Order: sequence, then structure tokens, then C-alpha cells
Amino acid sequence: MIVLTRGVEKCLWLFPPENWKKFSENLIGSTSLFQEKARLIQRRMIAPAQEAEFDKAGRIMIPQTLRDFADLKKDCIILGVTTRIEVWDEALYLSYLEENEAKFKEAAEELGGRITL
Repeated sequence: MIVLTRGVEKCLWLFPPENWKKFSENLIGSTSLFQEKARLIQRRMIAPAQEAEFDKAGRIMIPQTLRDFADLKKDCIILGVTTRIEVWDEALYLSYLEENEAKFKEAAEELGGRITL
């Protein structure tokens, strides 16, 4: 089983159940229902979450509502990002990379002094 939900950008986030439990509990535990922004984030990320099972071929069926949100068409990009997987429509992902290249370079420059191999 895997848990799928809307990502922050126009992509889907997929979590193993134990990571989803930690993520959702941390999100709910660090916010108050009396805060408008907290409710917005909970409605945007937790409410649309759905569980999916792997079929015999190792595939998952992505619900239509989530496919529509991420505008998934024919070709997709799948990224492993720490504790989650991201699924992007290929054209949207390539556009995202292009639009954010300057921000990436700036972020890499900032991190450059802090990260060593």
C-alpha cells in the first residue's frame, strides 16, 4: 500500500504508510484548527490523501481527482525525494525546472558553503 496526495507544486506526493503517518501527525500536531492557514494546508494536503494498492505488476492506480490536480497526461516523471516520491506530468516538470533554474542556482550557492562530501 502507498498513500497519495497533492504536492505543494502541481505534482503528487506518494508516501509509504509509516512516512505518511509521521508527516500527517506532525502537520496536524504543529498547527491549530483555529488558524486559517493551518486549516487551508490540512484541507489541501491531508483531506485529498488516498490509499492505493500495488497490482501484481507493481503498478498503482492513481485516482482521477489526483490525476486532474497534477494534470497528468501520457508521460510522467517519477522522482524519489527523501521520504516521498513525486509524480509529475513530464511537460510540467520540464517547464518547472526551466522556470526555476535561477532560483536553483541561488539555492545551490547558499548551500554550497554548508554541504561537504
